[in-house]
Amino acid sequence: MPAKLPQPEDPPVTADTPHYHGHRERLRERFRSAGADALSDYELLELVLFAAQPRRDMKPLAKALLKTFGSFAEVIHAPETRLREVGGIGDTTVNHLKLIAAAAHRVARGELKQRGRLSSWEDVIDYCRTSMAFADKEQFRLLFLDKRNQLIADEVQQTGTVDHTPVYPREVIKRALELSATALILVHNHPSGDPSPSQADITMTKAIVEIARPLGIAVHDHIIVGKNGHASLKGMKLI
Repeated sequence: MPAKLPQPEDPPVTADTPHYHGHRERLRERFRSAGADALSDYELLELVLFAAQPRRDMKPLAKALLKTFGSFAEVIHAPETRLREVGGIGDTTVNHLKLIAAAAHRVARGELKQRGRLSSWEDVIDYCRTSMAFADKEQFRLLFLDKRNQLIADEVQQTGTVDHTPVYPREVIKRALELSATALILVHNHPSGDPSPSQADITMTKAIVEIARPLGIAVHDHIIVGKNGHASLKGMKLI
């Protein structure tokens, strides 16, 4: 009896093969050969969704998600409750999208720490936007630095409602002293998308600066991030 020949990794295309079988392989091959920049947002999202739902055509779902949320970044950072409102989204897909978002944040944080000194303001902005720009609630984040501008710690101090985060200046400085930080970068997000500082943002920042100065702690900047860009209070000469 002749020996059985080894089977191919993927089953042969037959009349019963789903129509998207060849499309998936072509998309994977484009990603392997040309990289992510060769793919549109919906194609990259399709690749992500393949792993979550291996037996469905993902193109309609990828396009529906982008139509609902706007971009690849906004899809993976969208609130779970809103993701579940899109037809075809279940626990596995939600978990997979949130895993991608968590991985992006972890990579950005690792790169920032690996660089040591915060010599590039663009790197800081990129990290802040990756971490917070697409969150559905306001967060107030603190980057604690030593005298060489090396990152000691990155902490979310407060999380609030859609448009309000309570910030207590003395708590900010207390934590800086606990970590022996000599400088701070304040960061928070505006879920509305508009990063323009409010009067409350400006007042709170000045209060932190005034408390920190006599203790030898510098406030380098307060950065506000949103889906539509970022604002620097120092760059706007507001501190």
